[in-house]
Amino acid sequence: MDIGPMAVEHLPAVLDLGHRVYETSALPYTSWSLTAAAGHLDSPRSSCRVALSGTRVVGFVLGSMGFEHRDDWGYMEWIAVDPGLRGHGIAGRLVRECCAGLEALGASRILTDVETGNTASLALMRGSGFSENTTVMYLERRVGPER
Repeated sequence: MDIGPMAVEHLPAVLDLGHRVYETSALPYTSWSLTAAAGHLDSPRSSCRVALSGTRVVGFVLGSMGFEHRDDWGYMEWIAVDPGLRGHGIAGRLVRECCAGLEALGASRILTDVETGNTASLALMRGSGFSENTTVMYLERRVGPER
C-alpha cells in the first residue's frame, strides 16, 4: 500500500469512495461533494493524501491549513478507507502523513471533528495523538409537517 499526495486525477475515485462510506442523511455531516474534495486539493496549503493499491484509490484524507480565521491551524476534514480494507492500518498511515504535511506547512495545531457515535474514528484520532479539547453540540429544531 502506497500513501502519496492526492492529485487531480484521483478526484473521481475519491469522490466515489466518499459517496460509498459517508452517511450524509444524518447530522452533522450533511454533504459530500466534488466541491468538498476539490476545495482542499485546490488550496495552495493543502495536505491531501491517497492510499493506493497499485493505481486504485483505496483511501484518502483531506487536510489544509486555515481554520476559523487561524492561518496557523491545520484542519483534517475528511478521511475514508475502502470498507473491505479496514483494519490494516491504512487510516492511521493517512492521518500520520496528512499531519506531517500540515506540520511542514507551519501548523501550530491540527484540528479534526468526529461524530460522537463513530467509535472507530474516535479511537483512530485518539490513537493518532488527538485529544478532546472543545465540544460543540449541534442543536436541531425541526420545522414543517415532520415536527
